[in-house]
Amino acid sequence: MVKRTSFEGDACPIARSLEAIGDWWSLLIIREALFGVRRFGEFQSKLGMAKNILSARLRSMIDHGILETAPASDGSAYQEYLLTPKGRGLFPILVALRQWSEEFDDHPEEITTILVDRAKGRPVRKLELRAEDGRLLSQPDTMVKLRPATRRRSAMG
Repeated sequence: MVKRTSFEGDACPIARSLEAIGDWWSLLIIREALFGVRRFGEFQSKLGMAKNILSARLRSMIDHGILETAPASDGSAYQEYLLTPKGRGLFPILVALRQWSEEFDDHPEEITTILVDRAKGRPVRKLELRAEDGRLLSQPDTMVKLRPATRRRSAMG
């Protein structure tokens, strides 16, 4: 098996995030966890993935603080995989991926589900990027610049 490049120390936040969630299995595991799947066997059944691959992905997401384990809620000897706040923070990313696919997929008619507001049952509005003052932004309206250097305090200071 070819070892992939690590982006752990990369200065780019996109590359760094891919270190934790940069493969399709991880994002699909997170999707299932957001839907309430908690047990190894449930993940395997829903995703149809090999046990060794699932085990490696779950372990990696625990190491990255995306999932944590807990005793089974039904008191059985099993353990459950729960999303941490960091893991739940991936929800908007999955929504963005979903909405991108709904807009640009070659066969959108094959997408059998829609994301709706649980309280109203209405479709969720497309995610928007907004400036601090509320203006709608697109890619040409943004740029990346260096973060201001943090001042280091002396040991005496």
